[in-house]
Amino acid sequence: MAKYLVTGAAGFIGSSLVRALLARGDQVRGVDNFSTGKRENLTEVRDKMDFREADLLDLEAMHSACQGVDYILHQAAIPSVPKSIVDPLGSNGANVDGTVNLLVAARNAKVRRVVYAASSSAYGDTPTLPKHEAMPTSPISPYAVAKLASELYMTSFYRCYGLETVSLRYFNIFGPRQDPSSPYSGVLAKFSMQMLRGEQPTIFGDGETSRDFTFIDNAVSANLLACAAPAAECAGRVFNCATGRRVTLNQTFEALKKLTGHPGLVKYEPERGGDIKHSLADITLAQKHLGYKVLVNFEEGLRRTVDWYKTQAQPAGMQP
Repeated sequence: MAKYLVTGAAGFIGSSLVRALLARGDQVRGVDNFSTGKRENLTEVRDKMDFREADLLDLEAMHSACQGVDYILHQAAIPSVPKSIVDPLGSNGANVDGTVNLLVAARNAKVRRVVYAASSSAYGDTPTLPKHEAMPTSPISPYAVAKLASELYMTSFYRCYGLETVSLRYFNIFGPRQDPSSPYSGVLAKFSMQMLRGEQPTIFGDGETSRDFTFIDNAVSANLLACAAPAAECAGRVFNCATGRRVTLNQTFEALKKLTGHPGLVKYEPERGGDIKHSLADITLAQKHLGYKVLVNFEEGLRRTVDWYKTQAQPAGMQP
């Protein structure tokens, strides 16, 4: 039985990974400082894992957390472009300094492999589609720069110290337990809850912005595959984690109207600084070297997501 450390364990993706690992009988240790994660995301699984409230910037806590661990799934971050523009120092501290602390602790503890939640924002706003891993990176926001810097640290720790690392560039992961209340949350989480409540959602730009929206089950699968793949196939490498298909925000709004029964229209506002116009992944390398497959497509993922938010939108004590 392998032992896994999940950083950002109380977050949207982290808590999904915790559940998947526990479901297959693995031992799980989780760390989170609750800066963005939520305690309720772990409510029904917390007594089945070794959970520690800790910050990645606490090197001693990271040394302790890495002891006896086989694999690390590093999800902890402040995942926000707008917030990084307002507070680049905070973004860099959480997303770069914390990652280096974790890598040092993992190296010293002789952890077998670290799988890192990298970001498609590393590609920037270059017009070439689809985005493939051999492309030059061109990050726009401080968040994107920080995520790319940590990705490069992953590769350097493999080359310098032999610590096996795999970086997965996430493309707009969505699904249950994504926080819709945060001003920095994913657009699908926000739209789903707003439309279920009969509120008017806002699109920044003309709505033709497109994204490779990727349901959470696909990201969970990619992480587990990245742990299991032979080192010769993946160590020190970067892979896209996506579906290979893009959907515009206007199309997304129309799909959500059908699922939520929302009667209204969308509101359009000017584009935000740091936002990327189009995003689409080439997933060939992940398919070839990790055995990655798209398990859940956009439409089915959106249906599952809305069904979950319907349970959250119910008044207390009522059944969905």
